[in-house]
Parts: sequence; C-alpha cells; structure tokens
Amino acid sequence: MDNRRNFIKKSFICSTSLGASLLFPVELLATVRNKVSPNDTIQVGLIGCRGMGFTDLISMLKISEVKVVALCDVDKNVLESRSNDLNKAGVKKPKLYQDYRKLLDDKDVDIVIIGTPDHWHCLQFTDAIAAGKDAYCEKPIANSIAESKTMLDFVNANNSIVQIGQWQRSQPHFVDAIEYVHSGKLGQIRLAKAWAYQGWMKSIPVLPDSSVPKGVDYNMWLGPALKRPFNPNRFHFNFRWFWDYAGGLMTDWGVHLMDYALYGMKAGTPKSVMALGGKFAYPNDAQEAPDTLQTVYEYDDFSILWEHATGIDGGNYGRDHGIAFIGNNGTLILDRSGWEVIPEDEREDWDKNLGPKIDAIPLQTNQGNGLDLHTKNFIESVKSRDRSTLNAPIEVGYDTALVCHMGNIAYKSGNRIYWDKQKGIFDNAKANELIIPTYHNGWNIPKF
Repeated sequence: MDNRRNFIKKSFICSTSLGASLLFPVELLATVRNKVSPNDTIQVGLIGCRGMGFTDLISMLKISEVKVVALCDVDKNVLESRSNDLNKAGVKKPKLYQDYRKLLDDKDVDIVIIGTPDHWHCLQFTDAIAAGKDAYCEKPIANSIAESKTMLDFVNANNSIVQIGQWQRSQPHFVDAIEYVHSGKLGQIRLAKAWAYQGWMKSIPVLPDSSVPKGVDYNMWLGPALKRPFNPNRFHFNFRWFWDYAGGLMTDWGVHLMDYALYGMKAGTPKSVMALGGKFAYPNDAQEAPDTLQTVYEYDDFSILWEHATGIDGGNYGRDHGIAFIGNNGTLILDRSGWEVIPEDEREDWDKNLGPKIDAIPLQTNQGNGLDLHTKNFIESVKSRDRSTLNAPIEVGYDTALVCHMGNIAYKSGNRIYWDKQKGIFDNAKANELIIPTYHNGWNIPKF
C-alpha cells in the first residue's frame, strides 16, 4: 500500500501542471503537449464520443505520447463536433467512423476507449480484445452479470492491457483513506455505507416517440437492445435510466462508490442481497429505474448498505455522495472532496478490548485530478506491458459490476436472494432469469 500510495502521489506531482479539473478546456491541449518521435507514439481510437468517452480521450491526450487517430460515433453531428473541438487544440483531424467494427479493423489504432452506453460495452470490448487492441472501458463494464463474466474471461485469455474507468482508484486521498481503514484503528467495522443523493436529477417528463435525428444511425445505436421507436428520453445521457441500456444510479454512481466500500472491507461477493425502493419521487415520469433505493449486502461479520435518491442533496453526514466505514472505535467518511474520521466518545463503560480511543482526523482534502492519474497509470502499463501496475484492472471492474447488478436484480425480483459463488447463480428462478441478457437485431452475446 505504501509503494502504491507513493507512486500515485509522485504521479500527482507530475500531473498538477496539466490541470486539476475533469472539465479541461480542449483548446489548452496544445500548451501541455510536447513533440514526440513517431516511433514513440501510442495511437488511440475512441468509440462513443459525446460524454465521458471524450473526457477520457482529452485526459489521455495530455500525455504527449498519445495520439488520437480515429473517432467513432453513431451520431454524425457528434463526430463533427468532436473533430472540430480537437482541431481547436491543433490536433490533426482523425479518421471518422459510424461503425465501431471499422475502427477496430484500423491497423493504426493501438488502444480503444469505449465510452458508449452500457448495453454496448461487452460486444465492443470483446471485439476490441479479439482484434488485439488494448482497451480503456468506461464503467460499469457491462449491463449484466453474464456479460461482465465474459469480459473477464476474454481478458484473462489474452495479453491485452485493460483499465476500467473507475478512476477513484487513482485518486490520492481515496488511497490514503483506505490505508487508514485497513490499519484496524476503527476497530471492528460492522457496516459500510455507500450513497448517492443527487439533487440535480429531476423528473424526466414523458415525451412522445419521434423521428430519428438526421445523421444518427439509430439501428447501430440500439445494437443488441430491444428494437423500439426512437424516443429522445432514451437517447444520449438519459439512456442510463432505462433497463434496456443501463442500470440506473445503482450502476452509475453506485459502481464508483460501491467499489470503495468493497475495497475498504476487502469484500468479495455477498452471501445474500435484498433491496427496497421504487419511483417514489416521480412515480409518473419516463424513467424505469428507481429514483429511491436501499440495498443491503450480507457478509459473514458485516453488512454493506447502498442508498440512492434523486431530487435530494441531503445525504448521510451532510454529503450528497460518499462511503462511510462504521467501526467500534469511530467512523471514517470518504467522498470526492476528501476524508475524515469521527471517533466514538470514550465512555465510562469503554471496553478496552475494543482498542484505544482514536483521535479525530479533520477533513483531508482532495489532491489532484484522479482521471488524469488514472489514464497516466493506464498508458504507463501499456508501455511496460505489466498488468500488475494497473490501478483498476478488469477484476476490479468485474467485482463491482457483479455486486451492483446483484442489487438491481434483488430489486427487480422483489426477494432476498442468495448467491451460489461456485455455480454463479442465485437461489431464485426469477433472479436467475436476469443474469443473462437477451440480444436482439441479429447481434449475439459473445461467448468465451
């Protein structure tokens, strides 16, 4: 842990001049890039250019060795817009594709960034690995348990270097917080909480179906998802609230935060999962995923609790998101702004067997840009061909996706469900039906 923390902090010192915000102005790229020999360049192609995928690309382009050679998006309007953005930074216009398979056929592409909606990740990822590419894949790694397992198996059978976009694994203060959790100073940790209260997320009004926007290959956007008429609510950002394409807040914010709950507790798969919630705030709006959810994961001597709510900012400990590790001696609270420790008061009946009373630790604030450190870690691992140096390898993405999908399956099945780790199934027939997705439109789920 000491070596990893020191590496991350050294990387942070090297990257502070590259900007401390995820919202890095594209035009500034030219000011941070140096000339590099063509023999030393690493050539990147991006699939899915509108949202986080483009942010990932800009982060990688702060590294001078990285060169973008191809963009792919089903929306020509997005392709042209992103190409123009890069032009403002003096970046040579990359090749533009609407079909990701053509990008994967491009021999100039060394690395693929996958920034598409969740329902596309498995196909594009496994095709990229089969094509011999390295990959940086946005979280969650897939839209189902079965797809996640297939992606894990593909990586383990190949030599590709793969980083998952759970960039908090590279954030220095997150690493420091987990070191404290693992020190044992909190005493026995009975409960870990993770939560996302998202006040900015309001009701999504019901909209009628409409014609496909000009320049959009809608059939390619749907891919393996059920064929439906075009509806603006299901397109671009809001896709994440519909089960065909994603898993709501449970697999959106949940993947980031549950990752650290699992990491801090050194937790694998739970014995059982139960979930309660629903569309309580906006019962008649367009989204399918619950706007309110509580999920409890059972382990041998502790529990993990996930909570989310849209339209509310007042989360636990006055934070709209975070992770709390609640121990006999105190509680550590962690979010993207920093971490702190609130000790238990030493009482007259204090049990000395619990350990000595611990001191309060004031807020230890965020340092640096976790995404930049994450992409730097990925590129360094690509150059060394050493998977052991990755901060968020495929196993991290798989473990967290599995647990988050379990939460959604417990919610959908309406039961407390028990997981058989050896067989990879639940004790509930309805829950088991949700492990493997059904592919449509001529696409087939990859098989390993």
